[in-house]
Amino acid sequence: MSTHISVPPQLLLERILTLEIVRVTERAAVSAARLRGHGQEKPADQAAVDAMRRELNKLPIEGTIVIGEGERDEAPMLFIGEKVGLNAGPQVDIAVDPLEGTTLCAKNMPGAIATMAMADGGTLLHAPDVYMEKIAIGPGYAKNVIDLDAPPAENIQRLAKAKGVPASAITALVLDRPRHADIISAIRGTGAAVRLITDGDVAGVIHTASPEETGVDIYMGTGGAPEGVLAAAALRCIGGQMQCRLVLDTAEKRERAAKMGVNDPRMIYQIEDMVKGDCLFAATGVTTGSLLTGVKFRKDDVIETETVVMRSVTGTVRYIKAEHRELKKFHLD
Repeated sequence: MSTHISVPPQLLLERILTLEIVRVTERAAVSAARLRGHGQEKPADQAAVDAMRRELNKLPIEGTIVIGEGERDEAPMLFIGEKVGLNAGPQVDIAVDPLEGTTLCAKNMPGAIATMAMADGGTLLHAPDVYMEKIAIGPGYAKNVIDLDAPPAENIQRLAKAKGVPASAITALVLDRPRHADIISAIRGTGAAVRLITDGDVAGVIHTASPEETGVDIYMGTGGAPEGVLAAAALRCIGGQMQCRLVLDTAEKRERAAKMGVNDPRMIYQIEDMVKGDCLFAATGVTTGSLLTGVKFRKDDVIETETVVMRSVTGTVRYIKAEHRELKKFHLD
């Protein structure tokens, strides 16, 4: 006979933080890691999606995917609007990127992660899967040191002044894309350094929160909206500033956004606009990078994972290194 244990709503997010949410990203990471270096981006992504969906559907929540991999017509990905969980428990919004850095995983390059965020229902930004302009810095600065509408060079100078250093002491992280050529040139024109990444702008934004360790002071550029909301959830937990704007450059995109409640297509979103309430953020390494160690498959049938889990209401950050000994079950569940 099974026994149901009631968990007070105010404690449930903490329970998920310490137990279930970790399992969700762990399983997604392990499933994707089995295809590292095989040059198969879509199969690796699908493996992570399938594993993440299975685990989400075991949670005692009424969950809605509000930031996912495409919309309903693009199933079987975890689509925007999809319902997950056991339909019992609190209503929560969920943002997912089951495999951030599909190319990194396919090429077995550093920095691929499985990541998700969970928040009280109605508190995460509902947005279509489009591009998003982003700028972010870490904690400890006066509000509005950065300005999404200001030229890149001006933002570098503002940050340098706030930090009390010359512009040459600033390092900006930018996705290595042709569309960012002018941004890169403008940053370098101030004397600041540019660190280019091929993928992984969730981890990239998180790096701004600890510049002493990562060497990254500011993030700039255009990337995916899902990654933007996930990064905002992380900064909500650990501190920092971020400004974003959806790139709604066609009538079709504006119409999709309007259906999700985006009334001002030019609105600049602060962290508090994208993540309004208590939230959880978790990420598990798929390939080893500067944020997390990747999945390790040991000869003794033990799988090792490393996960970072954060909660905004407490500011708690946990790094969880786990050893999983039920290899066959872990693979098939």
